[in-house]
Amino acid sequence: MSTYFHFRAVPPPALRNSPVWLLRLFEDDWETVRERIGRHREEVLDKGYLDHAFLYAGALPPHTPDGPSAHVVLGGRPVSPPGPGRPPFLLLTAAQAGRVAGFLRTADFDALWRRARDRILPRHADPDVARQTHGVFAAAHRDLTAFYTRTAQQREAVVKWLLP
Repeated sequence: MSTYFHFRAVPPPALRNSPVWLLRLFEDDWETVRERIGRHREEVLDKGYLDHAFLYAGALPPHTPDGPSAHVVLGGRPVSPPGPGRPPFLLLTAAQAGRVAGFLRTADFDALWRRARDRILPRHADPDVARQTHGVFAAAHRDLTAFYTRTAQQREAVVKWLLP
């Protein structure tokens, strides 16, 4: 079974801190999810989401403060999970989502990739397909940038959750 990290844009007035409400937010069928992804109201990263998190936050120099780069994938205020053994939801305010959007719009993807690739490549592919792996991460970067940019333009919050 594959695990996916889901990101959803939510208007702040509609947002609830209730685990039951947040669970309902992620109960849509895949067709509905695909439709929202096309409108940048949602984004999904596959089981490699930890490598995406490393790309933005883990490969930064140690003196870099915990800022928007750390919030791109895993960041946010945790909200209690909907049950035992389930991961918590993560919430980014509209202001935090705006700072992440600004970071992603100005980030030099190739510089981020150069700092992270030696750790990421061995887990994703053999050296012969390094270019393809780079392309997958570059596409995810473009998708995340579009998602956060649209979310910031709408002044929406972001809810994240790890789903099987």
